Amino acid sequence: MNSFFKFDERIEAASAKALETAKTQFEKIEDIAEYNQQKVISAFIKHGVSESHFVPTTGYGYGDRGRETLDKIWADVFGAEDALVRHNFTCGTHTLATALFGVLRPGDKMLCVTGTPYDTIHNVIGIKGSEMGSLKDFGVAYDEIPLKDGRLYYDAIEAAVDESVTMVYIQRSRGYELRPSLVISEIEKLVKIAKAKNPNVIVMVDNCYGEFVEKLEPTNVGADLIAGSLIKNAGGGIATTGGYIAGRHDLVEKCAYRLTTPGLGKEVGATLGMNRELYMGLFYAPHTVGEALKSAIYIAALFGGFGYKTTPAFDAERGDIVQSLGLENPESLVAFCQGIQSGSPIDSFVSPEPWDMPGYESQVVMAAGAFTMGSSIELSADAPIREPYYAWIQGGLTFHSAKLCAMLAAQKMLERGLLDV
Repeated sequence: MNSFFKFDERIEAASAKALETAKTQFEKIEDIAEYNQQKVISAFIKHGVSESHFVPTTGYGYGDRGRETLDKIWADVFGAEDALVRHNFTCGTHTLATALFGVLRPGDKMLCVTGTPYDTIHNVIGIKGSEMGSLKDFGVAYDEIPLKDGRLYYDAIEAAVDESVTMVYIQRSRGYELRPSLVISEIEKLVKIAKAKNPNVIVMVDNCYGEFVEKLEPTNVGADLIAGSLIKNAGGGIATTGGYIAGRHDLVEKCAYRLTTPGLGKEVGATLGMNRELYMGLFYAPHTVGEALKSAIYIAALFGGFGYKTTPAFDAERGDIVQSLGLENPESLVAFCQGIQSGSPIDSFVSPEPWDMPGYESQVVMAAGAFTMGSSIELSADAPIREPYYAWIQGGLTFHSAKLCAMLAAQKMLERGLLDV
């Protein structure tokens, strides 16, 4: 390639083949990214964004034009009645918890229809571990519908949704599961099933990793509430913290009351100069998500060519930016993550090792050389050290940097005798 990095010629040949294999998929991604970019710019123009929207507020933050306009833009972009976009959401789990506690009350019932949700939400619901402060502790009942052969179990979902169910909860991304992420057409089908059985049910979607992957969002097809993190897709790699909630006005208002206090809701909250990067993050997000998707498809094509199992396959329909890669043993997991880390712009000298990461049930090895700590729109690779030894890769601010990291991971595995080329 050049004099900056040295690769075995077999790795370079495999990379060239993967690029050719992925060409058609890349063209599809460009089409989606352009559509979503126009959608975002249209909303900016509609609401007359100017330098004045970036002016910091302090104290109570009353009359913050930038904060209020950003909520309106976000609602338009996501096809929602209202939105709550704030830098003081600490992470995706905090954002989801705010939404859940905002709209659920003692005696309500939450039904997750996509199997067991992501590890970090377990304590919020009260599924495992300490129940203190959880939804269960507050008297909210919980049930879930398991997947059937890794897919949605529509018949069981239809049978389970009745007048006793307050919320149908959908996790769009796969989390640490090997099931496919949900595409918008599947979410639309779930909404129709749920509303037919109980017209008053709240359909909430954990939209993390799914924003701008398709031309439509869950709120465009009937979901009542969505939530996600700004250091994933929706922040475009620019936002350094924060989260968003969007959906029905009455539900978003309840979430705002949970975030601040009843009676104040969205009217308070100093932005402290954060508005500029939140606006820029949304502006960049469609393009950045496109780069992350190209990165995922390339990795699937490259490592699929080496004979590894990839979920999804390089040419599969995608509902999120996450790429799962079956590396068969702990040694390959660690070598892969160390190779990814070695090409990262930040902390390239660090060698990741498995550790007991808070909120996870197994030891995790994580490559994450990011400008923003914990950012999942920047290239990262998480690998819980448990069978069947899959790595979960997400992000890539630029395709070319992610491609480099993937090649370095393959080179690291080759050097350790773990890659058959």
